[in-house]
Amino acid sequence: MSSASAGSCPECDGHLRRERTETVCGSCGLVVSEDAIDRGPEWRSFAEDGSDPRRTGAPLTRSRHDRGLSTEIGYATRLKGRKRRRVARMRRHHDRAKIGSKTERNRVYAFTEIRRLTGALQLPDHVRDRSCVLFESAQNEDLLRGRSLEGFAAAAVYATCRVGGISRTVGEVTEHARATRAELRAAYDALNRELGLPTGPIDPREYLARFATELDLPASVERRARELGVEAAERGLVSGRNPAGVAAACLYTAADEAGRSITQRRVADVAGVTPVTLRSTHYDLTDD
Repeated sequence: MSSASAGSCPECDGHLRRERTETVCGSCGLVVSEDAIDRGPEWRSFAEDGSDPRRTGAPLTRSRHDRGLSTEIGYATRLKGRKRRRVARMRRHHDRAKIGSKTERNRVYAFTEIRRLTGALQLPDHVRDRSCVLFESAQNEDLLRGRSLEGFAAAAVYATCRVGGISRTVGEVTEHARATRAELRAAYDALNRELGLPTGPIDPREYLARFATELDLPASVERRARELGVEAAERGLVSGRNPAGVAAACLYTAADEAGRSITQRRVADVAGVTPVTLRSTHYDLTDD
């Protein structure tokens, strides 16, 4: 591939032309200069029309057992007959060969469950990735022996939410998980005890925005509920109580002060607590 001449040869005054990384005289063949840097595009198009500039696959992710580095045999629609069956066999054997041990197979299953669970709970990608890392740490510490994979997957998601201060209750996690509340609790206790998770009590105010949206309450009621949450913390009403129940009581109290017609049962159902739990905090908030 050559380009038009640029200048003349210092030896024979012949025309110079560019060939790949060299500038060469067309008459005597003298190499006038050399540039080892390729000035062309840094990507190669694999599309039929040459318009796709992607040069790599998907980015690395901790939510897959191989970090997303393994190759995939795609599904070509233009293959027919014997060649299509042969590629299907190759794809099947390739998928089997990617998992080399039972430990890796368990990790693949758990990571799939974590991705499904974080998607159902509408959690961000960083929670998904950290949950997978936490599960891998538990597996490396041999904490899964005698416990269910589904329970540890759910516990990893719940523990990541607790560490990150994201408001998700045990009931909300178990509602979408394939594990029971007892399995989640047993796995979470093992994670917390053996790995020393930096978990602390959840601030009840973290629940207010989500609960207010589900109850269709205005922003003014939510602001008042936040003020009540601060007041509850100052008066020591949060310690030892369910944070979701405290948040529900603050919202109900704020709605009642604003003249909003809402029942304790409805607020308690949204928060996943009983009306008795809500009433106990509500009475303490309104007790002068």
